[in-house]
Amino acid sequence: MSAISYINKILVFLLLSRISHPVEVSNSCNLFQGSWVFDDSYPLYDSLQCPFIDPSLNCIKNGRTDNLYLKYRWQPNDCDMPRFNGDDFLQKFRGKSFMFVGDSLSSNQWQSLACMLHAAVPNSNYTFDRTRNRSVLSIPEFDFTVTFLKDGFLVNLVVEEAGRVLKLDSLSSSKQWKGIDVLIFNSYHWWIHTGHRQTWDYFQVGDKLYKDMDHMEAYKIALTTWANWVDSNIDPAVTKVFFQGISAIHFRGKDWDEPTVQDCSGQTKPIEGSTYPGERYPGEAVVKSVLSNMTKPVTLLDIALLTQLRKDGHPAGFASGTNTDCSHWCVAGVPDSWNELLYTILLQK
Repeated sequence: MSAISYINKILVFLLLSRISHPVEVSNSCNLFQGSWVFDDSYPLYDSLQCPFIDPSLNCIKNGRTDNLYLKYRWQPNDCDMPRFNGDDFLQKFRGKSFMFVGDSLSSNQWQSLACMLHAAVPNSNYTFDRTRNRSVLSIPEFDFTVTFLKDGFLVNLVVEEAGRVLKLDSLSSSKQWKGIDVLIFNSYHWWIHTGHRQTWDYFQVGDKLYKDMDHMEAYKIALTTWANWVDSNIDPAVTKVFFQGISAIHFRGKDWDEPTVQDCSGQTKPIEGSTYPGERYPGEAVVKSVLSNMTKPVTLLDIALLTQLRKDGHPAGFASGTNTDCSHWCVAGVPDSWNELLYTILLQK
């Protein structure tokens, strides 16, 4: 065989290897520092063909006619991410169970992943069960389940004689977390509610009730309670644990240097570049502090910046309710990138 023929065979082999295997991502690459780039091959699925989307998040079905917000892909500054491959995902995690635990932003990510997997196996004989606080998609061909468990505080909220008590050192649904292969937790937005939106009257730590406490201090105590459970109950060789970072809201145009803009209504493009002019969220430091003191590995899906740049991705007036929604996300849309990041990190593991 000539040298040229040999080299050509090697080149063909390398090309085929790249096609059939995901892009390798260095562990040193910060996946969460980057920008949104236009990609006409997106979205990854047709939301009108996905049966798992909450009516308030199905923006196309609710009449949103601009589709540019669907055409952006998250691009880290220092590396490329593999394109999400639902069939590969199901093959790799055959026989496994995933669970999203948290508030409606966890549900947002669960709905996105359910749609991404459904698009890969549209003829699957799947089962879907939804109750008030729990949604379960099972794909029997792969013996795969992905669950959303509503638990916005992670700790117990109980009604007692004194009123509604948020018990910062007592978990609410931890029995249901056991035996899961991949756990993705989230808790933040409920902690920043005040006034009529606040769903508790007292905090409790030990036997002491507190009418007033700094919300971020309470948040840190609660997250530490959760972290202690993970450290005591999780075997990293069996269960991978993630924490979904803080998802941005866009209710004030001045946060992104458009002071005349009231909220996210009418926004059709992301903020360009890799920096956000507004302030960071106080909960970010709390989350990172708690995670840094844990003995068991937990991966932070640090979605704060990438969501801050997406003022265009909310339902706004295309939610099913009457209020303008600038905190949740259209599906398909921004949460698909969270699952692409999850997929990328799991491939690394």
